[in-house]
Amino acid sequence: MSDDHDADAISAYNKKFINTPNIDRLAKEGMLFTRNFVANSICGPVRATLQTGQHSHKNGMKDNRTRFDSTKITLPRIFQFNGYQTALVGKWHLQSYPVGYDYWKILPGQGQYFEPRFISMKGDTSTYHGYATNVITDEAISWLNGRNKSKPFLLQIHHKAPHRYFLAPLKYIEQYHSKTFPEPSTLYIDTAGHGTAWRLQTMSILHNMKLCSDLKVDPKYLMDIPELKPDSLDIVYYNSIFNRIPEPDRNSIKKIYEERGKLLQQLRPKGKELLKYKYQWYMQDYLACVASIDENVGRVLNYLDKNGLAKNTLVIYTGDQGMYLGENGWFDKRWMYDVSMQAPMLMRWPGKIKPGSINTNLTQTIDYAPTMLDAASLDIPGFMQGISLVPSMTGKQKILPRNKLYYHFYEYKADHTVLQHLGIRGERYKLIYFYTVNEWELYDLEADPQEQNNLIKSAAHQLIRAQMKYELLKLRDLYDDHGTAGELH
Repeated sequence: MSDDHDADAISAYNKKFINTPNIDRLAKEGMLFTRNFVANSICGPVRATLQTGQHSHKNGMKDNRTRFDSTKITLPRIFQFNGYQTALVGKWHLQSYPVGYDYWKILPGQGQYFEPRFISMKGDTSTYHGYATNVITDEAISWLNGRNKSKPFLLQIHHKAPHRYFLAPLKYIEQYHSKTFPEPSTLYIDTAGHGTAWRLQTMSILHNMKLCSDLKVDPKYLMDIPELKPDSLDIVYYNSIFNRIPEPDRNSIKKIYEERGKLLQQLRPKGKELLKYKYQWYMQDYLACVASIDENVGRVLNYLDKNGLAKNTLVIYTGDQGMYLGENGWFDKRWMYDVSMQAPMLMRWPGKIKPGSINTNLTQTIDYAPTMLDAASLDIPGFMQGISLVPSMTGKQKILPRNKLYYHFYEYKADHTVLQHLGIRGERYKLIYFYTVNEWELYDLEADPQEQNNLIKSAAHQLIRAQMKYELLKLRDLYDDHGTAGELH
């Protein structure tokens, strides 16, 4: 699992931005899921859902600031109880320490890209030399080498990248810093007429993406430009980020990024012109981080090949949610809109999954745990709210016994100011309720895949609205999600 890796930044899904040959191997040799979604698009809650197979209101992890209850029966605990060796390396982000693992080594919080610190099972924290994505893979492969070869295993490799603040190894910065990427059709749209939630959000690339910390522009180039002058916190972030990069790479990376500062000082762009530059720099940095992820996925797959493990190992690659790559002029996630609700998922399981398969079912993060347990022929606990995808993966079941997905986002006034909302996504229509401001949105995903035209007041769609609201209430009851949003009216 990577962090904030949007499906469009994987060439098996979209070839416009980047080539990811190693991640693509899982699609060529296994299955690509084209409609896989999260139930609460934010890091910690998605990871808690992976652990429990439950929606956020049931596993207790509704936002990034909650402490996950480590006394719960979780996926690794069940595997461990059934004789599996269990290990976790990388991002954890659930506040409490991992439980149910024979071995774990985790990043504190979000972690750092360079010279990352890790907390070990002993409770001590140590700094490791190198780049986080490489170090996490090193530690995972080291565990594979030292494990008991006679026992089956569950290994979770959870990367920090490509999470903000985007910083890649020098070789990928060199490769991507001069590339130009296609702009989304909605990059420059006026979002003012789209309701309260759109008006309040603070995830605009133009207005909210920081030049120094996010885009690595040296503050010295901005101090005499009043409208671009960074605040003291942004300068602190800039210095702290670069101070972790060892020399000589630090100096080489700074020289590359100097081009951005010199351009801003010379042109002093504003409005759409400034957005054009910031979007390109964002994509360069983000995709450079993705390239490092792909390289390290390749290292793991090669290890499985060389050690005779590939044929009897189910490999799953996913991200913890989608990520806005300039759509609506935004970055980040959180929304129920498909850009951030969708998460990539690719699986390889030789002898079980037909190579080159494409799965178009509506799948969700609550399905991850039941699927892994079923794949290992272990019983799925009744408290898990997801369903096993194994029948669908192996061709025994073409259509899942579920055609609508439930969503609930809780966090507000923390980062990016996205209002709390819940909703339901069907095959064609999506209904969203921003309950703190009593505003509804209805989208026809077939006619309007970019979710720009709210049909909630359309006379021609009142029957659809009533049907979707009825289905929303049914799913809310099914998943027992009451007490937060009040009455739906």
